[in-house]
Formats: sequence, structure tokens, C-alpha cells
Amino acid sequence: MFEFGISGYRPAWLRGRSVVATAHGERLAVLQGRRLTRALLVWDLDEDVWFSDGLVMLDFEGEQVEIVHQKFDEISISWNTVDPAQPLDWAGAGFRLAWREGVPDELARLQGQRLQAVELLTWMGADMAQGMVAVGFLLPDGRVTIYNALDENGMEFTGPDQRYARHKLGA
Repeated sequence: MFEFGISGYRPAWLRGRSVVATAHGERLAVLQGRRLTRALLVWDLDEDVWFSDGLVMLDFEGEQVEIVHQKFDEISISWNTVDPAQPLDWAGAGFRLAWREGVPDELARLQGQRLQAVELLTWMGADMAQGMVAVGFLLPDGRVTIYNALDENGMEFTGPDQRYARHKLGA
């Protein structure tokens, strides 16, 4: 199993909103009311850009959610399993990668805010990504949605596309 550059990391791939909600919905909902204290992305040091194949880690006052997408519709969500102090090694591929905080600016501006809601978003578009599940985190001054950008992670900071079906957790 590929470790995404993280020694010992074992993603558990899920498909479909009901499967993701059953596995992680309650725990995601419990994050509501916690402050986003840290957001980390895998950074390509040579290109000085976000390495979007790597995990996205959001820490809500000590509860760290780790999200990664692959293929067209698979998501893995894990909890408190990754130590960002450990080095990243992308299967010996020669990438110089590191965890980076404070990027992009839109994500950095959300830090310190209390999480108001979590949504699971299901892509309903009539294309190969139909059924893909994204996770939206709503905060007082914005939101971040982590979605499948066709075999890598994508991030949006505006409201979801109208082709998403929105499912608020813990409401």
C-alpha cells in the first residue's frame, strides 16, 4: 500500500457519502465549536508549490483530521495518525517535500476561527467524478472545501458548485 510519503501511513479508501458518513460523520460533526489551530499541506520545496497529491491536515484544538483523495471518487480520512515532524519521502521519487503551514493565504486566514459546521458534499455532475465526496469546513469568515481534483486534492474557499448535493453533519 502506498504511504503518501509518510512512514507507516495507511489510508482507508472510501466511496460514497453514506459510507463516508458512517465511518467519519459523527467524529467530523464533533469538531464543531473547536478552533482551527493549524493547517498543514505537503509542499514541493523545489517548485515552491502545494504538492496536491499529499495529505491535507487540519488540526482543531488537538484533533487532527487528515484527508487525501485518489482516482476519481476515493477519499481517505484519518485521525491523529501523522506526525508532521517526521520527514516525507515520496517512494524515493526524488521529490523534496515538507509540511508547510500558512499557505495558501485563504486557508491561513481561517486559522483561529471556531468551526461552525461540517458538510459532506456529493458531486452530482454527469461526468466521471459523479458520486465523489468532498468535505466542507464552515467557519465564521469563510470556508474550505477539500475535494477530489481527479486523482489529487483540490481546495476551494467559496461556496460549493451548484452540482454538489450538500449534507450538513450533526445538524
